Amino acid sequence: MEDSVDRKPRRPVHRIPAAAALAVAVALGAAPPSATAAGRAAGTGPGAARVPLRVATYNIHAGAGQDNVFDLARTAAAIRDLDADVIGLQEVDVHWGARSDFADEARELAGRLRMRVYFAPIYDLPPATADGPRRQYGVAVLSRRPLRDAQNHEITRLSTQTPDPVPAPAPGFAEVTVKVGGTLVHVYTTHLDYRTDPSVRRAQVDDMLAVLAEDPGPKVLLGDFNAEPGAPELSRLWGPLADAAPNGGKTYPAVGPVRRIDLVAVSPDVTVTGARAWATAASDHRPVVADLLLRRPGR
Repeated sequence: MEDSVDRKPRRPVHRIPAAAALAVAVALGAAPPSATAAGRAAGTGPGAARVPLRVATYNIHAGAGQDNVFDLARTAAAIRDLDADVIGLQEVDVHWGARSDFADEARELAGRLRMRVYFAPIYDLPPATADGPRRQYGVAVLSRRPLRDAQNHEITRLSTQTPDPVPAPAPGFAEVTVKVGGTLVHVYTTHLDYRTDPSVRRAQVDDMLAVLAEDPGPKVLLGDFNAEPGAPELSRLWGPLADAAPNGGKTYPAVGPVRRIDLVAVSPDVTVTGARAWATAASDHRPVVADLLLRRPGR
């Protein structure tokens, strides 16, 4: 079924058709609660004034593993193993091409995992055939919790789909709002430029911070930053946000990783109780999982 989501733009955002942007997959009722969340104390102990949320970020390599074999069932199993409440995904194909069997990966993963999904395309191209669906590629957010709001923001990009591109605003910076124990939390998913020249990433950081500055309350930024946390172009992030997994391990490539470029970052009002990279070869990146505590309203 389709989930209703309020969209209340506070600044210019890239609009996309609701049917292409938002799908909800719920099979036989609501998804089961997180095993990790179930094991945490509820209403007792030092964390009683806070509510838990497990988040993850994962570049899924369009459903192909480190072996370059497309296997969306393997991707779904790797995501399921993370046992996260909200997951930011990068390199998501929706009817994009033969490399992913023209699948709608956002909806298919949501269906397999019994989660809600918001898909935010970076590229939205004409169909491969006259009667086919549009070809899209971008980022997505999977969530066990209802999505209260969802937007696809523009940030600076250097297109890979046009000859002689120049940096220009383009969509693909996803924001969703979820309610956790009475607390509204903004979750963002991003995929920054991969090129050696850091100038586009530096502009993207500034653009993302401008979006975050308009949102009150706790914030979580998930993504493939294509740069390590100490890179100069990421320096403006640290202060408004904190690295949730400074000792969490390298994330790229998935087998024998040498760089930590997949990051979870949180605002100062979010407490991190644990975070780490997750060993799997279902993509060419490793996912990162973080356990968070959010302050209850009025505490």
